[in-house]
Amino acid sequence: MKEPQVTVGIMSERQIRFVFNGTYLANGVPVSGEHEAHTDGKQIFWNGNRYTRIVFTPEKEDYSFCLKEVTIGVKFHWERKEDQTFKGNLNLIVENGLITTINALSVEDYLLSVISSEMSATASLELLKSHAVISRSWLLAQIRKNKELAGKKPDSLIRTDKELIHWYDREDHINFDVCADDHCQRYQGITRACTEVVAQAIQATHGEVLTYDDEICDARFSKCCGGVVEEFSSCWENINPPYLTALRDDKNEKDFPDLKNEDIARQWIYTSPTAFCNTTDKKILSQVLNNYDQETTDFYRWSVVYSQSELAHLIHKKSGIDFGEIIDLKPIERGTSGRLVRLQIQGSKQTLIIGKELEIRRVLSPSHLYSSAFVVEREDIQNGIPQRFVIHGAGWGHGVGLCQIGAAVMGEHGYPYREILLHYFVGANIEKLY
Repeated sequence: MKEPQVTVGIMSERQIRFVFNGTYLANGVPVSGEHEAHTDGKQIFWNGNRYTRIVFTPEKEDYSFCLKEVTIGVKFHWERKEDQTFKGNLNLIVENGLITTINALSVEDYLLSVISSEMSATASLELLKSHAVISRSWLLAQIRKNKELAGKKPDSLIRTDKELIHWYDREDHINFDVCADDHCQRYQGITRACTEVVAQAIQATHGEVLTYDDEICDARFSKCCGGVVEEFSSCWENINPPYLTALRDDKNEKDFPDLKNEDIARQWIYTSPTAFCNTTDKKILSQVLNNYDQETTDFYRWSVVYSQSELAHLIHKKSGIDFGEIIDLKPIERGTSGRLVRLQIQGSKQTLIIGKELEIRRVLSPSHLYSSAFVVEREDIQNGIPQRFVIHGAGWGHGVGLCQIGAAVMGEHGYPYREILLHYFVGANIEKLY
């Protein structure tokens, strides 16, 4: 098999600024230096002309382009803008009334950036090898899935009088394979320093993917599982690939409690059980957490406090539903890691069950809660209305597949990358695809 190409959606704005570091060709015409393009919602205006699509191709392979003020961490608590530099083609299209910038490049070049963007380029070699294999596997599985769907997005929204169940996956993208933010995989071009060890990890695993029953694995990952790995169906479609199953993030991976049970989940979240990802070692954490991620200091166990007015306003704003005063946040269904899949919001005006995990995290935070594995304490109850809510939680992210912090600890403890991968992806194989 020949090495595939990938198209990555970087940003969407009415107006974009970009700089070519070298000569690029647009319809055979050489261009360089700084440029600006804008749209009226239908066409792209650039260089005095109108276009529906523009493709810029570098004259030489080592030339690059810079996009100005790219938003990273979209709708997460670390959201910010930065200038980013990329290799490969720059494509401009009009999408939903905005200019979408798309970077087209080879899979292995894409991985050089992803590994440096998802974690520190100073991480251990075995951790970087692990991440190279799962990032490559996830990407190629996603490209295959997009082709099978042929632009037909699965029904990811269920709305009744009693429930609002919404899950978010990568099929949202139609005009490119993946996006550049946390919604898919962090991809920040060559902005993040790619060290020799990152290049070594990519080269050592060149073309390697995880497979199960001769299919490339949909290899998911998150920052911190919180001690037990979650199942796929808690976050996305109602399917559970056998290689993405519940396990303890520890040497005794089958020794985990029934966290679907509310009493057991509550006890688990209030304590701090041993796990690979239960670490405060700054050396290890710096391997996984980039500078803005390190602003998050508590992730294995954490807490958030809201007043009644803060929570009521927040839920109204994020859900678009006026619940009135919030009486209770009641767990209805939990997954294997204790993450809430369905949560009932009881208000003075109405009651509704929401899910899945990301929708719960989205509605209960100005950005996103670290995870949906939490319990709620109602305090200062006056006339049946709590005046304060304390949310105690576990983990960071959806918790499915590889736990990045747990994998970093395993790498530091001498586990080779194959053992790290087969700890998190049960029954999978590692095969060389190209």
